[in-house]
Order: sequence, then C-alpha cells, then structure tokens
Amino acid sequence: MPRVWSSLSGVAVLLCLAGCATFEKKSPPSETSTVDYSSERVVLTPKPPKAPRINGARIFGVRPGSPFLYRIPATGERPMRFAVDGLPEGLSLDADSGIIAGTIAEKTPQTYRVEFIAKNAHGRAERDFRIVVGDTLALTPPMGWNHWYAHYDRVTDAMVRAAADVMDASGMADVGYQYVNIDDCWMNAKKQRDPMRVGPARDAQGNLIPNRHFPDMKALTDYVHAKGLRAGIYISPGRETCAGFAGSYEHERQDAQQFAAWGFDFLKYDWCSYGKIAKDESLGELQKPYQLMSGFLKELNRDVVFNLCQYGMGDVWKWGESVGGHCWRTAGDLGFELKQYHDVARRNATHFENARPGAWNDPDYLQIGFVGNAKGMGEPAPCPLSPNEQYAYMSLWCLMAAPLVYSGDMSRLDEFTLNVLCNPEVIEVDQDPLGKQGGPVVIDGEREVWFKEMEDNSLVVGLFNRGEKEREIGARWDELRLQGKQRVRDLWRQKDLGVFDNAFSAPVGRHGVMLLRFWPATQR
Repeated sequence: MPRVWSSLSGVAVLLCLAGCATFEKKSPPSETSTVDYSSERVVLTPKPPKAPRINGARIFGVRPGSPFLYRIPATGERPMRFAVDGLPEGLSLDADSGIIAGTIAEKTPQTYRVEFIAKNAHGRAERDFRIVVGDTLALTPPMGWNHWYAHYDRVTDAMVRAAADVMDASGMADVGYQYVNIDDCWMNAKKQRDPMRVGPARDAQGNLIPNRHFPDMKALTDYVHAKGLRAGIYISPGRETCAGFAGSYEHERQDAQQFAAWGFDFLKYDWCSYGKIAKDESLGELQKPYQLMSGFLKELNRDVVFNLCQYGMGDVWKWGESVGGHCWRTAGDLGFELKQYHDVARRNATHFENARPGAWNDPDYLQIGFVGNAKGMGEPAPCPLSPNEQYAYMSLWCLMAAPLVYSGDMSRLDEFTLNVLCNPEVIEVDQDPLGKQGGPVVIDGEREVWFKEMEDNSLVVGLFNRGEKEREIGARWDELRLQGKQRVRDLWRQKDLGVFDNAFSAPVGRHGVMLLRFWPATQR
C-alpha cells in the first residue's frame, strides 16, 4: 500500500497530539506480543548466528579520484571468505578480511551496483551495495567511536589504537562502526596539568605539533586503516580549542593539508574560542569559519567527512549543508544533560526536514557503558541511565538517522552494552539509504509514538513509555497513516510478532521502548 502520509510535512504533523484509546487486535498474532522491559540488564539482542549475515549501510559515497576504503561488515563464525561481484576497476578486495581498498579508475560520477558475498562453513550471504562516485559523502549517518566522554584530556595514541582493536575484536566493526575519532587534547597547550601536553603549537613552518602522547600521527592512522576502519581528528577554528589546546585560526588550509597528509578521514570542527574572533552573532559570522575550512577540505585528494560542532547556533540545521557540512550538532554537549536525552531527541526531531543523505542532524554521542562525568572530566564510571533508558536512547538515535558515535570506554565494554550498540536490525533503521529522519507522531502524556520511513516501504515505529511504571503502549493505524493488515517485527528481540489489523499494543516498562518494524502483510 502507498504511504498516505508520505506527502505530509511540518512540525505540526510530527508533534500532533492524540487521545488515549483502547487498542484492539483484529487479527490474532501468530506469536505473543508481550515483552518484559524490566529495569534489569536484560540482553534482548540474540547472539549472531554462525552463518554469515552482511550488515551496515547499503550505500557509500566517494569523490572521483579519492582513495577508497570500506570494510564489509558481516557477522558469523570465522574464518569467513568474501567476494564482490561488479567491483569497479581500481579497487581490490582482501577475501579474508573483507576490506576493499584502492582508487576507482573511472573519474566520471556514476553509481556502481555491486553484490557483496560472504561464505563460511555454515552458509552464504549476499547483499546488494551501491558505490556512488560523486560530490556527496556520508550518504548514511557516520558510525564510530570518539574518545571525549571517556578519556577527555587523558587521551593517548595507545588509547586510540586500543579502541581500534576493540572495534575490530568486539563485533562493532561487523555491524557497521567505522570511524575511530580523536577529540580535543591531542595538540600542545600553553599550560596544562599534564606536562607532556605542554609545548609550542606549531613548528617553524607553521605545522601543528601533536603533544608527546601522539608521537606519530601517520603511523596511528595507518594502524587504524589496516583494520579497514577510518580515522577522525578534531580542532577548533579559533586560536584555542575548548580545552585550551592549539586551534586552526589563520592556518586553516595548512591544517587541512596536514590532516590529509596524516591520513585522517573525518574532521570535527568545534566553535570554542572562535566566539572571540567573530565580529558579531550574525549568520555570516557563524557560517564563515565552516565555509572557509570546507573549501580547503574540498581541495584535498582525500575524502574528509566534515562535522560542524557549534551547538545549534543560528539554526545550523538550515545552512550546515550549504557550507559543506555533512553533519552538525543541533544542541549543546549531551554529557551535561544526559538524563534529558529524550527531550534532546525530541528537539532534534523537529529539524527533520533538513536531514537527508549527506546532511545529518547530530544530537551528540551515544554515552552508555562506562563514561566520565562531563562536569569534572572524570574517569569512566557506569552511565547513569537505566537499562530501559539505554534501549530507548539507542532507539531514538536510530529513528532520527543520527550519527551513531559511541563515546564510552572501549576497554570496559560488556555483553549488555554491546547488545545495545550492536543489534544489526536496529542499526539498519539508522543506516537506511532513504535517509529520512523520523520523529514523534503522537505525544500523549506518558505515551510517545515515533516513526521512520524506510526505503523498502516499511515503517519503523517506536513505542515509548515516559512514565514511572510499566504500562500498555500502543498505536492505531490512523495515527501511523497505515492501511490494511501489517506484519510486525520486534527489532530488539529480532522476533516476528504476527499480523495485526488497525492497532498494536504491548506492555512497555518504565522509560522503556518497543522498537517495531511494519510491512504490509502482503509484502515479503
């Protein structure tokens, strides 16, 4: 059935209010729909089967002539062998690791449709994939890790290498996490509590000098790239970063070239001290440093995803794409208001009309597992969110097509945290090639219903309980703009729930979620 709501737009639609109702199942489900979302650390995501499953994005953008690096994300028992049908000339595949590298020989913008194949002793998996040669990068939201909320000004080369090791070994890379990103404090500062981070900002030629905890940036990115992963770096357009380290002011082109020479693939550009340089708070002054740096990034013979970090000033979601950004923060640091993650998400969702492939609204990082207290830049400790809240947090970020950048201690990942971060069916919601940002369609007291359109004409629905006790949460088809019988799947449990007509409901625990995917019953 065509989606009768697909032409509807505007915040009024996303935030429409609906009264409570009794939810009636017209067609009995083939399986029970009862889900117990208790406050215990219940691992809902089943372990991956031994047979191969290819995960992550189904599309990837690269500029003509730029180096290409992509690791096919796949779960299943190793050893596993990979193949690619239709691989463009100039690219090669390592059949053991699934890493594709090289430079596409043809420089004309075009789309290559290829097929990934993974085989092991238990079976075979295939998946269609699109390589889009053109001007647009980040065709799906970036996924990766950033050190900030775990290590703050304690970050070292060894920590970043260890994070890449864990991304590889833990299974995160097998579901699509790709970027290993350094945040602030890798440069030198004029003064700092750690004397190994104190020194001159630049050498005699004006090149940035990393502090003594980062002895060889090129060797570091080579280490990350060898795993099929990408490396990210951070700086401010001001004279100093937020933590008082060297910034890029008046060295923007030189720094862009340096980052490319080192081998970085992602740049977070943080406003910080640029407020002392900007003449005023006019739109032109807010845009100026980002427009300048993006112009230099485009001159490089390397693709660098550009993350604008300026906390939503000047309604950045309206112009971030036009100044060369691929994603932009829409609010302040979530670490200072982590318990308000749902309200932050709701505000971010109002900017849905400005999100699309290559242009993503960023509500900040995923802070679960062990994270440091942002107010004191403390050592990592268990995050303050309940298990239910952590499931809700991840569900919201995926429904919003937000960047999925984990910012916790990679050395202390446990089974529960990995289950929240690494459910491939949940991640598929975020990485859908259609690139639609979802949002709330019902806000009714303790009941919230969110939805997100998918490329295959399915609909992902989040049933959220904002209340303090478990309660029945449901949605009617008229609220979801659906018609006819729908096949429903629980994405967290990876379980089909049956065929429903007119409505669906289920018990949802305190501050919990049920994340569902709906297909017309006739669609397979």
